[in-house]
Amino acid sequence: MAGLELLYHSVARDVRSPQDALICFIHWELVRAGFQCLGSGDQASSDEKKKELLPTGWNVNQELYTLRYSSDNDQKVLLLKAITVDSSLIVNVMNCQSEQVVDLTVNLNDYISSDHLLEYDRVFKKKEDLRNQIASTIVSPLIGTKQRAGGGPQKEKKSVHPVPGAQPHTGTNPLFVPPNAPQRQRQPPWSDPMAPFVSGGDDLDPFGDRRGGMIVDPLRSGVPIPDFDPSSGIPGQLPPGSIPPGARFDPFGPIGPRRSGPDPDHLPPPGYGDSFM
Repeated sequence: MAGLELLYHSVARDVRSPQDALICFIHWELVRAGFQCLGSGDQASSDEKKKELLPTGWNVNQELYTLRYSSDNDQKVLLLKAITVDSSLIVNVMNCQSEQVVDLTVNLNDYISSDHLLEYDRVFKKKEDLRNQIASTIVSPLIGTKQRAGGGPQKEKKSVHPVPGAQPHTGTNPLFVPPNAPQRQRQPPWSDPMAPFVSGGDDLDPFGDRRGGMIVDPLRSGVPIPDFDPSSGIPGQLPPGSIPPGARFDPFGPIGPRRSGPDPDHLPPPGYGDSFM
């Protein structure tokens, strides 16, 4: 953190409180990010110059600190305001161009040793942790940079993490449903309906390959009917798409040139030949 020690020694005679020491630390982090201080107060003066040092009277008000900063290329101007609340310092920094505001609350007792305000080597505690907080909360959101270990801004690279299970974008409408078309051999190979323990297997394990259940499906009782896809519709009876693909379907009429099951006339009702009934 080269330069902070020189800055602190230049203002050590003016440091009177833990919040003064913390303002010095934040000021130097902004300088490392490519900014220089214009002065104190909300309004600019006619004779102000950009400096790495803190301006005269920067800590006159121990309850409210107001400092203005400008980037080296004069494209960004920051307004820093820090308010002392009990043992904490609430820091607000605004980008005057975009009016974006970020804030950071620091517990002074965690990072500043109030008993050694005049000793640079003992005044700051957990300096690296404090620097990371300032970089992630103030510097990166407002400037879009992160700090190198040796100082100076570095453009932050955005990493793209693929979402697990996500499909690559193909440029098609995700809500597009392909039209139904007759397909051959849509019915999977069924097990022998006369196999042992097949009864009730489909009810016990709907996702398994066992068959036999309480729902009777003529299309799945034995050898499947070739070239028949209920989801493609039945000419003269059902339009395409009336039956969802893979749904159980009990045909209610002839399918194609032949019937799907036995002719009802082959089994006359009981007593059909009794003329006295």
